[in-house]
Amino acid sequence: MTSSVFTPAKLGPITLKNRVIKAATFEGVTRDGQVSQGLIDYHLAPALGGVAMTTVAYLAVSPEGRTDSGCLVIDDERAEQLRALTTAIHTAGAKVAAQIGHAGPVANPASNRASALSPSGLKTPSRTPTQAITTEQITRITKDYAMAALRVADAGFDSVEIHLGHNYLLSSFLSPKLNRRSDSYGGSLENRARFALEVVDGVRNAVDDRLAVTAKINMEDGVKGGFCAPESIVFAQMLEQSGNLDALELTGGSSLANPMWLFRGNAPRKEFAQHLPRAMRMGFKLVGWKMMPSYPFSEAYFLPLARQFREALSMPLILLGGINKLETAEAAIAEGFDFVAMGRALLREPDLVNRMEAGETAEGLCIHCNRCMPTIYTGTRCVERQAVELSL
Repeated sequence: MTSSVFTPAKLGPITLKNRVIKAATFEGVTRDGQVSQGLIDYHLAPALGGVAMTTVAYLAVSPEGRTDSGCLVIDDERAEQLRALTTAIHTAGAKVAAQIGHAGPVANPASNRASALSPSGLKTPSRTPTQAITTEQITRITKDYAMAALRVADAGFDSVEIHLGHNYLLSSFLSPKLNRRSDSYGGSLENRARFALEVVDGVRNAVDDRLAVTAKINMEDGVKGGFCAPESIVFAQMLEQSGNLDALELTGGSSLANPMWLFRGNAPRKEFAQHLPRAMRMGFKLVGWKMMPSYPFSEAYFLPLARQFREALSMPLILLGGINKLETAEAAIAEGFDFVAMGRALLREPDLVNRMEAGETAEGLCIHCNRCMPTIYTGTRCVERQAVELSL
């Protein structure tokens, strides 16, 4: 009998050949802000390895919305460059999604040579000042999202994922901790959700049914006083009622204040420290445990929280977070999740899906050491896999 994981499924106007999506994991191979062969190869590996769709991360909709200067801005030039990537993925028999977003307070203003924007101009946990975004900038960035969606559609992408998580700009507006505004974009959940809902509406109106439209949302920020499940469920219901999305991908954690709440497992503090300026290393060694606490890993660690969303929503949902076993993916589908997203497991074994479908394995080799995380500075990769390849 064919496993439910390997049955086709509709995602809006497209059909995916199975239920496995390569999650967006920043590739770290666009140091000059241009599409590289390394970026194409990065996504070609899991496409050839059996995933139904791979997700390119992270495409900024505005120059100041980059995480840093090495991030791609989805302008006309980069859209044209990305045609080579989408063509390669399609030739490999898979679909390809573009994750679009604005980093907001997560942006590196020194690298971008532009102020980082936030709802209220608060300083980040690293003491980086941010500029309170104006209503005029909100209007401009909303249009930037719509234009970015049009460009990825023209570049041949099959789906666009709107980044509403991890305390990037739209996520920071949702957070009661980060959003201290007193205008129509602050205060109540309805107001804090306004910016995100306007962006989603703008993207859908721009692309109509040319491609699938999904969004990644935080179930929890993992930060005291931040966005949490009771409000996130209501926000998800707002998104569902808008009718603008074909699916939601459920995530959590804050790139700004608590990234390990997303990843779980070992916190690679020593490896991250090596990429810091020498003057900052000692301080990080002393307080790094506060910035990057360790959380125990468990298979499908977001599933208990995601079940609350499944019960409250009827729209398609994508389960993310520590999915390494075939039986885990099968159980998620049996519970009503439409797709599963895999990240670290596919860094370790890009061909894992093919090998699972062939019956060669039922579990990935990822050990959740998270030493892949600091490799974003030099090209995201699994260091365990690299060590094996070098020993051969």
